[in-house]
Amino acid sequence: MILSTDRLILREITLNDYDDLCEILQDKKTMYAYEHAFSKEEVEQWLNNQLSRYNKYGFGLWAVVLKSTGKMIGNIGLTYQKFEDSDILEIGYLLNRNYWHNGYASEATIACKNYAFEVLKVDKVYSIIRENNLLSQAVAKRNGMKIVGTQLKHYYNMDMPHLVYMVENKK
Repeated sequence: MILSTDRLILREITLNDYDDLCEILQDKKTMYAYEHAFSKEEVEQWLNNQLSRYNKYGFGLWAVVLKSTGKMIGNIGLTYQKFEDSDILEIGYLLNRNYWHNGYASEATIACKNYAFEVLKVDKVYSIIRENNLLSQAVAKRNGMKIVGTQLKHYYNMDMPHLVYMVENKK
């Protein structure tokens, strides 16, 4: 276990989480901001990327598990992303759509922000969110983040405008 909140456990994703990841990453409605659901190969690559991040940085996107049921409902955590030619620490999040509108994303992202500030001792954390992803933007705002820039990402032969949110450590 990496983090615990009132209702959630955040832990490293393992190979045993593959089926739960497929349930999330292969659902077109959950993946609307990506404009496509992942193939099995893309899920495998995504999982391998997380395992590599754990080895390289000691963190990455973590499994979000409901304490009440033990069910993995998404992945939320910290990753390095490029923004304006720099590597920034981003809080990324993606929940199974069956668990949206319950406050889980906000609860877990606030815990990730606190982890970044208190354990990793960083001054700022970011979230890079597609312009049409209003739900994720609301989570960023609840996490105290403000828009500090924009970024155009090219993904699956499409240009996708993103908003860059940031919050600073007040300590």
